[in-house]
Amino acid sequence: MDESRAPEPEEPEHDAVELETVEDIRAETLLLERAIGGWRGVIDSGLPTVVFVVSYVVTGQNLGRSLVAAVAAGLVIAIWRAVRRASLIQIGAGFAGLLISAAFARFTGNAGDFYLPGLLTNLAYGTVFLVSILVRWPLLGVALGFLTGQGSSWRADPPRRRALAAASWIWVALFLGRLVVQLPLYAADAVTALGIVKVVMGWPLFLAAAYFTYRILEPTYRAMRASAEQ
Repeated sequence: MDESRAPEPEEPEHDAVELETVEDIRAETLLLERAIGGWRGVIDSGLPTVVFVVSYVVTGQNLGRSLVAAVAAGLVIAIWRAVRRASLIQIGAGFAGLLISAAFARFTGNAGDFYLPGLLTNLAYGTVFLVSILVRWPLLGVALGFLTGQGSSWRADPPRRRALAAASWIWVALFLGRLVVQLPLYAADAVTALGIVKVVMGWPLFLAAAYFTYRILEPTYRAMRASAEQ
């Protein structure tokens, strides 16, 4: 027997391929979360709303004091995030959004208008995600392609394109679902109830959407990596 024959190449371990695939899709999902603001940004944006609602109830629906309290809370968060060296763009965008909300309510004298910019933002995000799916350029694919430097290569892979479109529907449901629930409260001028619902439908639903996005995309990425390793 010829023992000098070179050993056959080892097959890649399935577990290793699986682990790398999982890490890849997790990394890309995290990149998308950071682009939208990330879970920290969503939680931080919810705290001023909580302060506004509590202050509005405690002060006997005093709009001026409630707005000052909310802006003060937002300023503390901005300083804290700056100390922790968070992105100045995210800090500035978050605080600017809070100031715009406060300005809306102050200008109209209607406490419910504190939530109007957020409603408009959800409408904009939901519409863009929906249109992107209808024109077959799902926004998730565009965002992940840009963030990972892969461009639009995903469009040449039908399974991946379908998975990205399916995952994009989750974000359509998130943003437009918020409108379905919150718009009637806004129309009824239910300021306290709207604030509570806004917080409940904030970071918990955002994290849920990110998780289900991962669950939809992960099998496709797993198959893609396994095929590349063969």
